[in-house]
Formats: sequence, structure tokens, C-alpha cells
Amino acid sequence: MKAIKTIVASALALSLTAVAFADQKGKDIIQQVLDVEDPSFSQTAVVMTLTEKNGSTDIRNVKQYGRTANGLKAIVMDFVGPGSSKVKGTRFLLQENGNGKDDDKFIYMPDLKSTRRVSTADGSKAFVGTDASYDDLSTRDIDKDEHTFIGEEKKTVNGTTYDCWVVSSKSKNANDTQYGEKKQWIYKDQLIPVYAELYDKKGQLLKVLEVLKLQDVTGATGKVYHTPMTASMKNVQTGHSTKLEIKQIVLDKQLPSKVFTQNFLSTGK
Repeated sequence: MKAIKTIVASALALSLTAVAFADQKGKDIIQQVLDVEDPSFSQTAVVMTLTEKNGSTDIRNVKQYGRTANGLKAIVMDFVGPGSSKVKGTRFLLQENGNGKDDDKFIYMPDLKSTRRVSTADGSKAFVGTDASYDDLSTRDIDKDEHTFIGEEKKTVNGTTYDCWVVSSKSKNANDTQYGEKKQWIYKDQLIPVYAELYDKKGQLLKVLEVLKLQDVTGATGKVYHTPMTASMKNVQTGHSTKLEIKQIVLDKQLPSKVFTQNFLSTGK
């Protein structure tokens, strides 16, 4: 803005118009991403690989269940193995509330044999040792951020080149997020962020998210969903990374309501 102040009034007006257009376009693109239809139900078997900076790994097997009803999502993650995993038996439930309200999050800890609510204050904490925080698992309300359209760019991820829109998002309230900025490269054809950069409050790059494999999956009703089958998140400041690979997937096959309850967290059934 300081540089713009030196420009003549007419040029200033044009510049401000361009910025306003960019912000509206950025928000419109993010809204399109949020509006992509999700399957009514999902069941996936996921292999989660945590890799330390020195190359050592921790493998976890996860069953994940999803439900979308009335535009609101519920997700359950059940850490089922392997037997040596220190998080085996841990279960997590996220329920969206909509209308700008925070999601409800609950986690069952097998060592304590108890379920607790994850508070809003815990949002920036790592989710069971992964590179994702609890807040990373939630869908952030679009109006909490200012979204700026940066431009169009060809982005190559894991050998595949995507034609993308690039959008930067910054919180309107710096105290309600752990990040200073989020940049997303959104694949135009499928409205999926295939690459993202998350910056800390000092403006330093903190995490990189990459979709390593996209696949069309046909649900039980015949509808086809563009699905990220493999993705990774790396904390570039610590060198630690988390990779998720979907090994089995079933979409739009109804699941019982009891799966998405706190009782399921404590009993697994």
C-alpha cells in the first residue's frame, strides 16, 4: 500500500479495484472448493506413516468412517494397529455444527480408558503425534479469513502437473489460528487443493501439504468422486512428515448412526 500511495489518483483507483476483485475471486474459488459434493458415507482403510528427520518411521493402520448429512460432516478415526503401535485403540470423532460454530471433537485414550472433549484451546496441538493439528482436521469457516487470488500456475506434484488457481488466506483475527498465512494450489478441473503451504506467525514456511495421488472412485450409487488416495504433510522446520495412503475405500454405502457417537469411541462397536 505504501508504494500505491505515490501513484496518481486514477491509477490508485484502478489498483484498488483490482485488489478488491482479487479478494472476491479468491473467496469465490474457496467457496467452490467447499461446495464440492462429498459422499454420503465413506469407509477407508488407511496406512499412516510418520517419518522422523533421521529417517526412522512409525507405521499405523487406521479405519476411517465418514458421514455427510444436511451439509454437515462427521468423521471417526479408529487406530487399529499394528500391535506394536503406541496409539492402537485410540479413536477420534469430529462432528461439524455449522453456522460458524466450532466443531465438536472427542478422543478416546485406551491407556486411560476414557473419552475426553478436545477443547478449542487444544486446536494447535499435534493430532496423536502427526504433523496435522486438531484444527487442521476441521473445515474452517470461510468468513474467518481474507482470501486473495494470487494467480494461475502449473504445479507439478509427484510427477503430475496440474493447472491451478493459487489463493492466499489470512485470518481476520490473528488470535484464532496458529498460522499467519495459508497458500493453496487448487486444481481447476476437480476443485481440489493439490498443494498447500502453511506459514507461521513470523511469516516463515512451517508445513507443506501435497496430494501425491488422485483417483476417481465410484460410489455405491454410481456417482464418481475425485479422491486424494495418497497425501503427505511435512513440517519443514522440524523435518518430520506424515503420509496417508488409502488402501481400501467404499463410498455411499450406509453406515449405522452408532458409529458416529462417543459410545463407539469407548467400545469400538
